[in-house]
Amino acid sequence: MTIEITRMTDAAAAGGLIAETFHTDEITRWLIPRAEDRLPMQRRFFTMWSAHALEHGDVYGIHESGELAGVAVWFTVPFPEIPGEQEAIASFAGENAERYRLFGEITEKLHPQEPHHYLAFLALERARIGRGLGTRLLQEHHRRLDAEGIPAYLEASSEASRRLYLRHGYVDMPELVRLPGGPVMYPMWREPGSPAQGAQA
Repeated sequence: MTIEITRMTDAAAAGGLIAETFHTDEITRWLIPRAEDRLPMQRRFFTMWSAHALEHGDVYGIHESGELAGVAVWFTVPFPEIPGEQEAIASFAGENAERYRLFGEITEKLHPQEPHHYLAFLALERARIGRGLGTRLLQEHHRRLDAEGIPAYLEASSEASRRLYLRHGYVDMPELVRLPGGPVMYPMWREPGSPAQGAQA
């Protein structure tokens, strides 16, 4: 089985895979209470953000034997807001748009201001988790960050993903992202050159 990492140009393919991975997680359940709405809304949301990253960052795809198996979406900070983002979200999220807005407001307050690269999303097809593909996606971009002396930031969406990132040189930030009546997220920071400790995902 061959493994290949490429720079993606298809925002819809990236957004669709991310949505398939995350449409049942706690964050999505908080954003979109009705189960039947989650996948279509998140496809639109993640595709919009993937398209923005194609202009203001890097989108990687990892392929197993030619099939897209995972995606990593990075932004170079600072980057501009998505033009018309709130209007776009209102057009597909309806009554959930306020939750999307609140989510963005809370996470933005904790986002570091100094220049860095922001890992907005890392997603693997669920059936392919545990094969080291997430590690390879992280390492692909970390090599560049280490060579150029650039730190990284992310918000881990679960304890499991937090543990993975800890093993890749990230450390916890002082304050958690706390969604009202919902789950917490774990802001994390990585200095360039921080050693990995052999995680698989």
